Amino acid sequence: MAQAIVEFMTQQYTSLDGIEQPFFGGCFAIFGHGNVAGLGQALLQATDRLRVYLPRNEQAMVHAAVGFAKMANRRRALACTSSIGPGATNMLTGAALATINRLPVLLLPGDIFARRGPAPVLQQLESAGTQDVSVNDCFKPVSRYWDRINRPEQLITALPEALRILTSPAETGAVTLCLPQDVQAEAFDYPEALFRKRVWTIARPRPDRVLLEQATALLRAAKTPIIIAGGGVIYSEATDTLARFAGVTGVAVVETMAGKGALPFDHPEALGAVGVTGTPGANRLAREADLVIVVGSRLSDFTTASKTAFQHSDVKFISLNITGFDAGKHQALPLVGDAKAALEEWLPLLAGWRTSAAYHERVASEKARWEQEVDRVYRGSGAPVVSQGAVIGLVNEFTGPRDVIVNAAGSLPGDLHKLWRARDPQQYHLEYGYSCMGYEIAAGLGVKMAAPDREVYVLVGDGSYLMMAQEIVTSIQERVRLTILVLDNHGFASIGGLSKSVGCSGFATEYRCRDAETGLLAGDVLPVDFVANAESLGARAIRACTPAAIREALEMARHSDRTTAIVIPVDREQHVGGYESWWDVPVAEVSTIDAVRTARTEYLRARAAERTYL
Repeated sequence: MAQAIVEFMTQQYTSLDGIEQPFFGGCFAIFGHGNVAGLGQALLQATDRLRVYLPRNEQAMVHAAVGFAKMANRRRALACTSSIGPGATNMLTGAALATINRLPVLLLPGDIFARRGPAPVLQQLESAGTQDVSVNDCFKPVSRYWDRINRPEQLITALPEALRILTSPAETGAVTLCLPQDVQAEAFDYPEALFRKRVWTIARPRPDRVLLEQATALLRAAKTPIIIAGGGVIYSEATDTLARFAGVTGVAVVETMAGKGALPFDHPEALGAVGVTGTPGANRLAREADLVIVVGSRLSDFTTASKTAFQHSDVKFISLNITGFDAGKHQALPLVGDAKAALEEWLPLLAGWRTSAAYHERVASEKARWEQEVDRVYRGSGAPVVSQGAVIGLVNEFTGPRDVIVNAAGSLPGDLHKLWRARDPQQYHLEYGYSCMGYEIAAGLGVKMAAPDREVYVLVGDGSYLMMAQEIVTSIQERVRLTILVLDNHGFASIGGLSKSVGCSGFATEYRCRDAETGLLAGDVLPVDFVANAESLGARAIRACTPAAIREALEMARHSDRTTAIVIPVDREQHVGGYESWWDVPVAEVSTIDAVRTARTEYLRARAAERTYL
């Protein structure tokens, strides 16, 4: 049975616009008693056709697989296999991340005996109410497709269904096939047809023509429209089409985290980031927009500023999305279809229409002011300890258009969303659907595996680094060279700032020793040596404290023969501010702390602007 899974995987291909390629780029594997004799044996005898990668942590291998799939615009994927028990449950976070971000990954966890005879086996979760449960049932809510293969012939229907989901832009996410360890080793006479080459053509469905004509009428009547570009623009490879659409119509384009890079930063209609981590011009235009055209976004609370971003009294929404569920949000006129195909079909219907000269001047003015602000942040303040914004500027100016930055959590995503000047659709790789600390280094590995011709720069805070740095070892093992920038601000700076804003004074967010008198984590800063840590994992490591030293370290890393970690102390108190936006984080209604009571008053004032009926 396990051999059948591997043989099936080697025969799966995708095709988009006539470009055909193998779907599976390999399999990450950490073996244990639940998969070593089944999938382990099957992968061993197929090493000439399907490469196996040994990672250091099951959660990290799923992150790496997600990074690979995202960089491949969902056209390719990796599989991940684990043993039963903790090996399987370690993959749960990665499964949730993949499904929330709509990115394909095939998970193959081992499972308990289907024949039940030896039960309870090592690592088995027992239930007094049923014998048909294992820890793998936890994957059900975080998988787009879930199955337990209790008989070898069940693969005949399960495998094609798994690939249908994985290759569907509308339905993709984590697919989990739970594999009882006894069934993996059983034999069955499978039909030869199961192992024939299968090419999954990725379609470009068009939206309904009547709805497209209604959308045309809405846009022609609009005075202050905006376009929100989401990740679907990039996955559809619609960036050139969007650039042409914006150029012809003059409608300003603002970007979500996943959509950043949909337009190059210097495109005349590109106003940059929108929402909680948005730029002032983008958020001001969003607030005044009478029509919001959403392309390829699921409209998370960071994009909508907790539904306070759109304040026009008669604002309307058009949502172009491959998924009907997302297209219907905010009572939008739903255009269900492929972003590239739909924009190409829509543009001729708008012939002769363009936004007003006053609107165009407003966009240009907002854009120019923001670029001046970015220049100011990039220059830095000249303080002894560099700011995070200045580090972003140094990296942005050092890297080329095809280089890729990878990040996921902490204060970096907000600063990068605002400040990064994207020059290529795949230059900006942010995981912000799940905003998972520890994603960065593992995902950087997957990005480089998917695009070995690009330089990959992993930007990671010290908090995320300490959660999951061990895939540095895997990068050395696979000769996958990364440049990792560890920004050391002694703790969780992002949540520390949020804590202060809700009146909680940054409580328990700094890496400090416990104070003997107060009992709080308020003593000396913890002496974590990130250079020594990275070196112990096989990387070259450099500590760089000044702009000149950072530039020199980046140059050294570019010519290094292996992964390099650059450790940069940054000023915890130098922030890039928020602009014209708000995020709904409820504040305690009753408290003995004055600062919390003050924050509660401000919270209620801001919440009044939420459009709860959308």
